[in-house]
Amino acid sequence: MGLNLTTRADYKAYVGIKSTTQDAVIDALIPRVSDFVKNYCKRTFVDNWDTARVETFDGGFDRLILAENPVRAISTVQYSIDFGQTFTTLTQYTDYVIDGYTVRSTLSSGFPYLLRGYKVTYTGGYEDTPQDLELAIFDLMSYYLKNDSAVHSQKLPSPNTTQIQYINDSQLPAHIKRVLDSYQADYT
Repeated sequence: MGLNLTTRADYKAYVGIKSTTQDAVIDALIPRVSDFVKNYCKRTFVDNWDTARVETFDGGFDRLILAENPVRAISTVQYSIDFGQTFTTLTQYTDYVIDGYTVRSTLSSGFPYLLRGYKVTYTGGYEDTPQDLELAIFDLMSYYLKNDSAVHSQKLPSPNTTQIQYINDSQLPAHIKRVLDSYQADYT
């Protein structure tokens, strides 16, 4: 799903690992944790810093909310009356203005509803993963490495019993969840 949000060298420096015995496991975990964080936060953070992202919208509102923020630069804002087959470029400050991570219409009617009628091409996100987010990623990786994705029990089963433990809590550790929630995209 794009670029990784951290590197093996950065993770190993954070946790103080000097050996190479866990390198393969760490290398396998980094893209999975990166994808999890991107899906959870509904944004990619670093994928569109210098690679243009194209988003299409149906309109019907006074603004188009972009997924990647902060917005670095908007190349074009276009509209289509033929369901996205052909597009006409709108003019900044005449047809729209940029307001943070939204494109606002200058018309009192906003962007009229047009199925696949608006296309925004832009760059945004971060050049490097924000430090607090990377720290949460390190802690999430450590959490997965320590728990090795297995169900652990405090009690040892006797030879004549079978023990099944059900996990009924799917919450992230609180300190990780706080950071991820602060970066979660809000499209309202």
